[in-house]
Amino acid sequence: MSASRISLTIDGAIGQLRIARPEKLNALDAAMVDDLAARCREVEHHDDVRVVVLSGEGKAFSAGGDIEAWSAVSPERFGRHWIRDGHTAFDALARLRQPVIAVLDGHALGGGLELAACADVRIAEEQVKIGQPESGLGIVPGWSGTQRAVRRFGAQNVRRMALFGEVFEAAEALKLGIVDKVVPAGAGAAAAMELAQVVLRRGSRATELVKMTINAAEGEERERILEAFAGALAAGTDELAEGLAAFREDRKPDFGKGDT
Repeated sequence: MSASRISLTIDGAIGQLRIARPEKLNALDAAMVDDLAARCREVEHHDDVRVVVLSGEGKAFSAGGDIEAWSAVSPERFGRHWIRDGHTAFDALARLRQPVIAVLDGHALGGGLELAACADVRIAEEQVKIGQPESGLGIVPGWSGTQRAVRRFGAQNVRRMALFGEVFEAAEALKLGIVDKVVPAGAGAAAAMELAQVVLRRGSRATELVKMTINAAEGEERERILEAFAGALAAGTDELAEGLAAFREDRKPDFGKGDT
């Protein structure tokens, strides 16, 4: 049942991730968090997908973590699994090699805003509201709402939402840089597909490398990116071919330096 709540549809070079739990305003439970991580792994390894569109079904983009789900677990399991598993899934989304476009076609609150923060671009429909209400419930943002959200939205904007409970309408969120574009109600999906086509007209490998280097500049997966770049360079050299041949032939490799 839960697998259908986070769907991945591949349409040519566009992957569409959709949260489908409208009866709960797309609130995420533990199974959905696991499903999100799985769908991200799937799209990451899909060579033909060059851009990803993320959206929610119904009246909300996502109301965040399911309160009934997380409030029922022990404090130990809350920190050990709920928070850490959420980070695993959200990090996977933020670190996809493909650009991610989030369509805020409904409210993005708490964990829903943390989810939107994982995207490279956020398109908001004019009716949406955006906020971080966690401290009003006696809890703190747990899926990088004080970390990635600060890097991408600015510390002062996060303070206003997370400390003082401000809820921004789409137009104000645009002025503050929390969203990148505001469109009329119902126009978010079309705007996202239009933007996806812009991505597809650009160099595929260059786009992937640019995203990774921007992430590194933000402090997002810097270590993995450096080693990925270094590994890719090394894997394309004659030295690797010689090293592998020497291993298979049980001899010392000759990297061309020799003795002088």
